[in-house]
Amino acid sequence: MALAAASSSCSPARNLSHFSSSSSPSLPSSKPSPVSPFFPCRQSQRVVSCSAAASPSSPFTEKDSAERYRRDGWVYGSGVPLPVSAHQNFSDRENEIALQLPELKRLLEALRAARRAEAGGGGRGGPGSVSLVGTGPGDPELLTLKAVRAIEQADLVLYDRLVSNDVLCFVRADAKMLYVGKTAGYHSRTQEEIHELLLSFAEAGANVVRLKGGDPLVFGRGGEEMDFLQKQGIQVKVIPGITSASGIAAELGIPLTHRGVANSVRFLTGHSRNGGMDPLYVAENAADPDSTLVVYMGLSTLQALASKLMNHGLPPDTPAVAVERGTTPQQRMVFAELKDIVYEVKLADLASPTLIIIGRVVALSPLWPQSSEETVVLKTGELCSSQVE
Repeated sequence: MALAAASSSCSPARNLSHFSSSSSPSLPSSKPSPVSPFFPCRQSQRVVSCSAAASPSSPFTEKDSAERYRRDGWVYGSGVPLPVSAHQNFSDRENEIALQLPELKRLLEALRAARRAEAGGGGRGGPGSVSLVGTGPGDPELLTLKAVRAIEQADLVLYDRLVSNDVLCFVRADAKMLYVGKTAGYHSRTQEEIHELLLSFAEAGANVVRLKGGDPLVFGRGGEEMDFLQKQGIQVKVIPGITSASGIAAELGIPLTHRGVANSVRFLTGHSRNGGMDPLYVAENAADPDSTLVVYMGLSTLQALASKLMNHGLPPDTPAVAVERGTTPQQRMVFAELKDIVYEVKLADLASPTLIIIGRVVALSPLWPQSSEETVVLKTGELCSSQVE
């Protein structure tokens, strides 16, 4: 059974030209725009964070989203009723995997049979390959041409949670898709299970694409997958993506390095290898006023990190910004000084995925408030400046 790869929101066009640049937020105009009554705002000394009355739908694949089950419908078999709403999902991970196994085995056997037939007819008949493809922070226009070509040629696509729905529109209609995303407290597949899936389908002759948000080799565990597969004799290609630090910083007009302001940039993860809540032993060496810090997956540990950075000498007035779902139409952000960023993030109720940038370069953004009397108003799809009364 062929899988309809794209959700109903996908455009039928299969090239970069069908994505309009008009969706990108504009920079503040010289003339202040009125604050819409439909976007209730709170004012503070440094920033105003606004959000729509109803929270916009996620641009990514949530574990219980209806889009996920429509895309992966083939793997549950024709006799399994799929969830019809985002609030209805299978009872647990083990039960869901058990439902998937029969169809996965059928597909593997079909691939092996095709491989044997090809070898018997003098064809290639060898193992397939795996491409680890970075899809960037969410905006489909940030995909590389090489990534688009790899996605379009895939037989099987294993995709993470932070691969945006728009990016998945590039998957061929007859290709198979399988969600292997992870969220806090829920892993649809363990890393070891993902390794085995990649190996099994590549050995059966499939052209497998592993889609990852951002860049596969920047906090994406791509190195682990590459190492495992290469040891098993599988050819692995890595197609880099624009990592969230670069994509989001560019969107906000923040240079990660700048002569006389920041001479280096450092990427940190907010989670330890074993999922602990205090991986921030690097704070002592990271508290450098001449460096830019970019923190991935750092919402839950931001309070500890900010405190440790200040305790180790980073000035409390160091500019910082937290950006939720950066580069997508649902982007929200909070600018504040380091001493205030935790409070402002909690007040704005930012959610994962959120990237945090700390350093003097943040103040170079055209969105950074220039004085205590000026504030930046963020609305969905629009940026403007206004004066605090």
